[in-house]
Amino acid sequence: MTAVSTLSPHLSENIAQIVEILGESSDIIIRELGIGLSGEQPTAIVFTDGLADPTSIHELLESLMQFSGDFRNSDGSMITDIPGALERYIIPLGGVRTTELMEHLCDAILSGDTAILLDNCQLALIVSTRGWESRGITESNVEAVVRGPRESFTETLRTNTSLIRRRIKHPSLRMEALRVGRISKTDVAFMYIKGIANDKVVDEVRSRMQRIDIDAIMDTGQIEELIQDEAFSPFPTIYNTERPDTIAAGMLEGRIAILVDGSPFVLLVPVIFAQFLQSAEDYYQRSDFGAIRMLRYVAMLISLLTPSVYIAVTTYHQEMLPTTLLLSLATQREGVPFPAFIEALLMETAFEILREAGIRMPRMIGSAISIVGALVLGEAAVQAGLVSAAMVIVVSITAIASFVMPAYSISIPIRLLRYLLMFIAASFGIYGIFLGCMCILFHLCSLRSFGVPYMSPFGPFHASDQRDAIFRLPIWAMHRRPSLISKGNQTRIMDSTPRKPVD
Repeated sequence: MTAVSTLSPHLSENIAQIVEILGESSDIIIRELGIGLSGEQPTAIVFTDGLADPTSIHELLESLMQFSGDFRNSDGSMITDIPGALERYIIPLGGVRTTELMEHLCDAILSGDTAILLDNCQLALIVSTRGWESRGITESNVEAVVRGPRESFTETLRTNTSLIRRRIKHPSLRMEALRVGRISKTDVAFMYIKGIANDKVVDEVRSRMQRIDIDAIMDTGQIEELIQDEAFSPFPTIYNTERPDTIAAGMLEGRIAILVDGSPFVLLVPVIFAQFLQSAEDYYQRSDFGAIRMLRYVAMLISLLTPSVYIAVTTYHQEMLPTTLLLSLATQREGVPFPAFIEALLMETAFEILREAGIRMPRMIGSAISIVGALVLGEAAVQAGLVSAAMVIVVSITAIASFVMPAYSISIPIRLLRYLLMFIAASFGIYGIFLGCMCILFHLCSLRSFGVPYMSPFGPFHASDQRDAIFRLPIWAMHRRPSLISKGNQTRIMDSTPRKPVD
């Protein structure tokens, strides 16, 4: 449909135009009937089978066909506002609106709504009857927790918005909807809390969403690529999750959630680097268990640096090792035909292949293949003299540490940069690793997510925001929201310090 056209006053012409635009598809149902006294008003309802709720369609048809009133005035002439009469007195369903544009009518039909067309009327009624089959609410498979809610988002937009509204029952919660995709016409919405979210960030999100010009949107990952700040940075500047409690908590801090119909993952902006190392469970356990978050930072450094440090030390800086350990490593590497860099490259690549194979294989056998494959491959490589036993240990520790990070999206750049640091370590040793880490740190400090510094509250340093950075203070001690995220109401909790009962 290239041109915007208005409806014809003749019912037959409107039906013919709908058939021409949508084609003679078997799932486009056109039901013609006569309503009113003796069926004097020719009418047609049009809906898409499979997208419209059968119960709602049945109620709509029943109410129209059982109506036996008169559409005439006292002088015998037909009333002029038949659509208004139907909306006020006959249609039992909510969400009724009118349109006179054929494009809007067809979009509504393809979205699951039902169109009511009347003869001698250029105005059509659109009744909300969406009710397709969808996956139920289940537990998250990606972000599992020991303590906390088990719900996760689904592929239905309205279900996802309801999961958020269940947690934030405040009148300031706002939702703006739009359609993205010239062909797919995907429903997209972004939600925020007015008075807490920064109005400039809200305007920027709205502007970036409206600038998207693409034929189809299938998932939030495509939205993420189209609105992110840095197109060529390996680090994600937009957070994604399938947990409603994580999204609600982010919105209460002043962030904005972006939802896409058909995707169980919701985006959250703006985001900082520390957020990728935080788990929802950090806030459901006692604050002293929040020290485990520090362990995630250590695991990230182990995953990033261990292979490159091993390569640098065994290649250039053997004097750093104790004599006993040096002799043990030299004995292990005596029959290995490859230098340490090639050895590490082979083992890391083999493990990445096993990891991908475990993900793509059926769930019942995926984990077994990855575990058995790693054991068999590592043992066989050592037995064949292709790699040393120490290298198998290094790669194993690196792999285990990479699974500690709660956000999968941050593990991807760590895996990529690990290869870069391995190459630099093989070329320049420890000095190269130091320079490589400095370049990564400078790059992180240069990033922004919708205007917010990526490395805050570390750089720039904000003392008040350190309460929920590397460690988490008790809930009663976190009085204010993050200063760089929320520009409105900054008070999160009043004086709720635990007190002993008075005797």
